[in-house]
Amino acid sequence: MSRPFIEITHLRKLFGDVVAVDDVSLQLDEGRTAAIIGSSGCGKSTFLRCLNMLETPTSGTMRIGEDEVEFADGEMIRGADRSLNFRKSMAMVFQSFELFPNMNVLRNITLAPRLVKGMRRDEAEETALALLDRVGLKHKATAPVTELSGGQAQRVAIARALAMAPRVLLFDEATSALDPELVGEVLAVIRDLASEGRTLLVVTHELAFARDVADTLYFFDQGRVLESGKPEVLMENPQTERLASFLKRYSGQV
Repeated sequence: MSRPFIEITHLRKLFGDVVAVDDVSLQLDEGRTAAIIGSSGCGKSTFLRCLNMLETPTSGTMRIGEDEVEFADGEMIRGADRSLNFRKSMAMVFQSFELFPNMNVLRNITLAPRLVKGMRRDEAEETALALLDRVGLKHKATAPVTELSGGQAQRVAIARALAMAPRVLLFDEATSALDPELVGEVLAVIRDLASEGRTLLVVTHELAFARDVADTLYFFDQGRVLESGKPEVLMENPQTERLASFLKRYSGQV
């Protein structure tokens, strides 16, 4: 039996005495989508930041494909030679877009491929224009990012992530900073990526979207995975009062 493409084992992250991520284990096959739900402050975003090593885990093991890293006492104790490949295999889309405000749309997308991957300018721009066309924003290629709507900015951020040709895409509440009428256009892009068979980890409060798109649902509570399984099973038959209460509060979205 083959190993899962992503395997996280006993991951913990402490900020001083505060336990943000507490003994989280997660598995995901390549080409599948996992949705992570839970109340604000339950550790969802910190978990993604640990996975992308924007935060250094306190302890635990993380593997993507053949690249595995291990942490103890807040330090990497194994896999330093694989850590660069590990990080390059992922790209993250943040809730606040994180675009460079002093650059236009095209430069935002081409900067990392040129600096990190050594891509020629013409090749990077050709790739960027194709990705902008895909998210419906090719006509905005030369626009300053400060002139974009929130939905447009987030679609540019998705195109920027795709430009690095990652094996895994991480979405951290990609719609939470958007006006309600703009949420749909971003979810449509993520839905298309999932249908293509890309590997996605999506932190979201959009429960109906999670139910429709995710192969596996993880419910976080106080830094731990309290329940996991098929979205329709968890949402129709929660096993804990905590998940039942959470679903009831967001029942209008399911």
